[in-house]
Amino acid sequence: MKHVIIGTAGHVDHGKTELTRALTGTNTDRLAEEQRRGITIQIGFAQLELAHGLTASIIDVPGHERLIKNMLTGASGIDVVLFVVAADEGFMPQSQEHLDILSLLGVQAGIIVFTKADLVEPDWLEMVEADTRDRVAGTFLEGAPSIAVSSVTGAGIDELKQLVAGMVEHAAPKRLDLPFRMPVDRSFTIKGFGTVVTGTCTEGSVTVGETVEVYPERLSVRVRELQNHGISEKSSEAGMRVAANLAGVDQKQVAIGCTLAAPGTLTLTQMASVVISLTASAPFSVRNSSRVHVYAGTQETVARVRLLDRDELLPEETSWAQLTFEKPLALRNLDRFIVRFLSPLVTIGGGRVLDCHATRLRRHDAAVQERLEHLDGALAERVAQLTMDAGTIPCSLGQLALDAVASPDELEAVLGDLEAAGKIARFGGVPFSDAAIGELKGRAVATASAYQAEHPLEAGMRAADVREQLCPSDAAIAERLLAEFIACGALEAAGDRVHTPGYAPTFTPEHERLKREIMVYVESRGLEAPTLDELEEAVPGNAKAFKQIVSHLRETGDLVFLTARSCVSHAAYQRALDMFRGMFEDTDAVALGDFRTLAGVSRKYAQQILDAFDAKGISKMVGDKRILLAPREQR
Repeated sequence: MKHVIIGTAGHVDHGKTELTRALTGTNTDRLAEEQRRGITIQIGFAQLELAHGLTASIIDVPGHERLIKNMLTGASGIDVVLFVVAADEGFMPQSQEHLDILSLLGVQAGIIVFTKADLVEPDWLEMVEADTRDRVAGTFLEGAPSIAVSSVTGAGIDELKQLVAGMVEHAAPKRLDLPFRMPVDRSFTIKGFGTVVTGTCTEGSVTVGETVEVYPERLSVRVRELQNHGISEKSSEAGMRVAANLAGVDQKQVAIGCTLAAPGTLTLTQMASVVISLTASAPFSVRNSSRVHVYAGTQETVARVRLLDRDELLPEETSWAQLTFEKPLALRNLDRFIVRFLSPLVTIGGGRVLDCHATRLRRHDAAVQERLEHLDGALAERVAQLTMDAGTIPCSLGQLALDAVASPDELEAVLGDLEAAGKIARFGGVPFSDAAIGELKGRAVATASAYQAEHPLEAGMRAADVREQLCPSDAAIAERLLAEFIACGALEAAGDRVHTPGYAPTFTPEHERLKREIMVYVESRGLEAPTLDELEEAVPGNAKAFKQIVSHLRETGDLVFLTARSCVSHAAYQRALDMFRGMFEDTDAVALGDFRTLAGVSRKYAQQILDAFDAKGISKMVGDKRILLAPREQR
């Protein structure tokens, strides 16, 4: 079933509440003060039954200029507006402000309803209709259907219902494929039930028993019960008026202005990059660093405007800007917002959020403005720019979908098109821009080159170490990146090593001398493992070359390190190991003293050898002796 939200709009006392009652039979003025004064103060709700089994929710909003904040709370999520103009008064100041707000919020469909038609003569009504048509020219209401009605006599009400039914039937589908979100517009406690909140579900769906998150407090709560106009539901979805009974939260923690959403799907931010426009009717301009009131969903705060492409924004102009909020707002990219002047409090414009993860941007910078233009573009442009923004750090597809405001299926289709066009490449399913691939390739080559310069005797850098430099957070992506760089010839593989094309180990005469003399000295020491300091003193030479040749000999296995800084020759180590294993032909356990005596070395060197055997998983200490581990037990 299609769920559609119909909102009323128009000047105070133009008959919006009476019209709602005539359509639905429901008086949306619940408060005693509203009924006494005859004006709407809080937003009201009613269900409209239409032909062919269609239903819609009507939100009745206040029209008084001092209640615009309440009007904005109700305007969140409207699909179709009943734009009310009283025939006896005509188009009024709040008519214009409401029209500006609806346009800025992206409402696309509406019906112009001339109420109180029974109070005027036909020629006066005709004049009011003509004037209203002139006022709405250039807006979404230009060319919209219109009708004159009387909520008192009932004239035109049935015809209006038919118009509404047509609008409902052809209303744009809701985004059920996006994560659940519901701005809270009422919050109260019911004895025996606990905390109840109401709002319009603007995106996605929610089911009874599901855990959702309360923003901005970031509280996890469970949905205990759901209702739509007093009827219990197992689930609610975008386009429905929802009353949710919440478990695990106090009513004070989820007040008006909070948002219920799928966990982790909103960004709590104090700065956003935006596109902002002023209306033609705005009585004030906005200068750089001006402070304004900002309304997003049911949230409200004061923000400082930082214009990025000019110093002053005039009526009817649009600018790239950054908003710094006095308190964090829970947002998604492409969210719409309304801007009101700080004092006097009048609506002057609004816009869309382009980057809710914003950092401070440079003003009057062409590259900054081009990036924001891409983020304000079609889905493919947004995805390509967000991929470029991620740079060399892999971004999860889930986060990319959130930031691009796309469903998983939409994102996959767009990534496929971008990949086919050569604008991105995917590794392990994760997209990288061409610039990022080039940077990663350059990093891999530079890393390998630097290692080769430092270790000219080795066959190259370990592939595992290169992968760690490419993508430490995801081994699978790093492996595919390295494979790509090898395939394109930027690097070459040699066993478990990677090197630049044409590279080969290079031994200088100094290296050859050091290698020969080091091995002679180490072999002369037998099992009395010299330290590196002793070795360097015994075989003097170029310090850098010494370090390189020791690393090479360790890599080839010619030197076996018993500790971090002491070593024996491979032949000596093998003799010690054979000697140690041979001792178990006559015993089940070997003491340190027995091995020291057999090896003919001091306790210090015997201890080093046996500790090395333990470290390699050849033996194991049991009490004060060692046992030999079976092959399957050895690491």
